[in-house]
Amino acid sequence: MKSSTKSSGKVAGKSPGKVAGKSGPIRHSDRKAQRNERGARPGAKSRSASGGMGGNDRIDRLGQLLEEMVGFAQPLDVFLSTVLRADPSLGSKERQFLAEGIMAATRHWGSWRRIVAEGEFAKSTAQRRLALLAAEASVGLSRIVSEMSLAERDWLLRAIDAHASQPHPADRWSLPKWIFNDWLEQLGTEEAAALAQAMAESASLDLRVNTMKASVSEVLQTLEANGIKAQSIGVLGEALRVEGRPALGRLALFEAGGFEVQDLGSQLLARASAPKRGSLVVDFCAGAGGKTLALGALMRNTGRLYALDRSAPRLARLKPRLSRSGLSNVWPIAISGSRDDRVKRLKGKADMVLVDAPCTGLGTLRRNPDLKWRQSPETQAQLIAQQAEILDAAASLLAPGGRLLYATCSTSVAENEAQVEAFLERHPEFERQRLEAAFERLEISLPSAWRAFNSSGDLRLWPHRTETDGFYGSLLVRKPLSGTIGR
Repeated sequence: MKSSTKSSGKVAGKSPGKVAGKSGPIRHSDRKAQRNERGARPGAKSRSASGGMGGNDRIDRLGQLLEEMVGFAQPLDVFLSTVLRADPSLGSKERQFLAEGIMAATRHWGSWRRIVAEGEFAKSTAQRRLALLAAEASVGLSRIVSEMSLAERDWLLRAIDAHASQPHPADRWSLPKWIFNDWLEQLGTEEAAALAQAMAESASLDLRVNTMKASVSEVLQTLEANGIKAQSIGVLGEALRVEGRPALGRLALFEAGGFEVQDLGSQLLARASAPKRGSLVVDFCAGAGGKTLALGALMRNTGRLYALDRSAPRLARLKPRLSRSGLSNVWPIAISGSRDDRVKRLKGKADMVLVDAPCTGLGTLRRNPDLKWRQSPETQAQLIAQQAEILDAAASLLAPGGRLLYATCSTSVAENEAQVEAFLERHPEFERQRLEAAFERLEISLPSAWRAFNSSGDLRLWPHRTETDGFYGSLLVRKPLSGTIGR
């Protein structure tokens, strides 16, 4: 599943610490305090003469947007894009404040709404209380204290303490139990809690240097010259990690195709595909093409690389990236499905196929926290059926000796190991090869602390160990025909 949610700024996903001396139930203290809720707030600001939001306005506006979010009918990135563009009076700082507040609230949605509900507030007051929690988590208490009444400040301190004091990790880190229980079964109590905490934090910003257009040193020098701090990630020579959320798209070197934004885990999967120069490669679920571009660069712009996807709008996002990349060996094709005639024409011809399958995306909750509220056991069951159909179709494209890399950004066994086992039962002409050995052949050494491979040698990246998104990868090889030499 492709991650597309991008915050306009750094999102604070931390758990607020306890506040000494502020404990007890979260409720109205008396009617006088209730009147103070909407009364004068120390240092409060009204809407500025220039049309921007003042202090009270921005928190109230954040509360209104959080109310509109209830139910998560839209993906978070779509919602943010829609609501922030709808108000032309918003300045860049105001858009950033609202975006970061919405992201923080989404991360802690279940926990914070329970805390607010305990107060039995009127609807408008409840909206504002939720917005105060979101604002504190994203910009800090000192930045909003002048915009609150004394009663609100007292409540917020106790709410922060109540949030941090919840004993169950699923409650503290605001996770549906079906997700946390799956982690608990796989990892045990301590690691499941560590993963839950990691998933409530914001993701790092990683870059892949396009070595066809620029060197690593050139990109680092350009970033430094523009006041952007970055460093090489030792695991991959062309991978960089950037501090904060700078406006990279404005840099001339980005426009020239010198680098792309891509999580380290995603880069590792592309490298594990190990496409050979001059070969025929298919990216079966290409989406916006992050892995496609990495594959094309690894092929050194030789051979043929077909980028297939059912969604023409998603695939359209590849075109400007492809234009910047300098690649001429990529053919994007929007298909109607696995039975599309253009898919059938590739049957038995591919040397390598990458299936970055549609999935629940639960490994990307740091970037896409709304997925934990939008996915369910029912949607997961539908995706598992879709994954099996895609795997079967992709397998038919491979020539004897050809390799298929099945990948997801899900943490679920049902979408990963179990899906591969079911595929091998349906397709005895395939065998599993250890990705661990493939990385050794590529001379890529992953840190031992990552414990990056399962007992079958499949790749398993867990965010609390690796500081990447959560990824799974399994290498499946079509057995050579009898009497032939495998590729």
